[in-house]
Amino acid sequence: MLKKFFAEFLATAVLVLLGCGTAMALTLAGQDGTAGSVVAIAGAFGFSILILAYTVGQISGGHANPAVSFAKALTKEITWKEFGIYCGAQVLGAFFGSLLLAMVMWSWGTGVSGANAIGDVMKAAGERAGGDFMVYMLSTMAEMGMTFLFVFCVLGVTSKKEWSHIAGIVIALALFGVHLVGIRLTGTSVNPARALSALVFSMFNGQDVGVKALTLIPTIVGPFMGAFAAASAFNAFFKKDKKEENKAE
Repeated sequence: MLKKFFAEFLATAVLVLLGCGTAMALTLAGQDGTAGSVVAIAGAFGFSILILAYTVGQISGGHANPAVSFAKALTKEITWKEFGIYCGAQVLGAFFGSLLLAMVMWSWGTGVSGANAIGDVMKAAGERAGGDFMVYMLSTMAEMGMTFLFVFCVLGVTSKKEWSHIAGIVIALALFGVHLVGIRLTGTSVNPARALSALVFSMFNGQDVGVKALTLIPTIVGPFMGAFAAASAFNAFFKKDKKEENKAE
């Protein structure tokens, strides 16, 4: 269990370092918001999870995400005790990765960005539909939908051992895809640990933490809702088939 703890700690730290680090580097270069930067950031997150899947994945599964671990617990692939340990490791790993990025930013004499924001698309849609409440409602739904797609993919492709050699590639492509869609919408959390660490380190950048704290609604609640929906759908579609296969054997 100790090995699994440190594997998840390392995995989440690497994910934050490569993914959020790429976003911050592009911001410093004045290239944030461009189509190329969106592809680069999405690629960084996808590439990160690809590396992790084939390294620490054999130790702990390489979840690097409390939403994934939550779904795995709901589908009884890990115990709730393991979920608690995984979740703790992932949050600590995200904070460690954010701290390393913060140290680099401060050494350059620049501030630290939270890397999570409700995008212009969601703001405009929410304001037209009825103000701040709708902004957060739409953003939460977007995070829920993106997390559902990502986690459902993870559960499906890891459900059979014979798919293990391609699982990492499929999961990486899924994460790449949801980031392509979501970066302009919500900043793409689909990962509560990363979202929380980003908020905390925003405090050191002179940002309005009260306003930033509200982003925890879509970027933390949304992913857990999406993970719950994905686990429920997976149980409905696949658990029944497994039971029938076992009976047939």
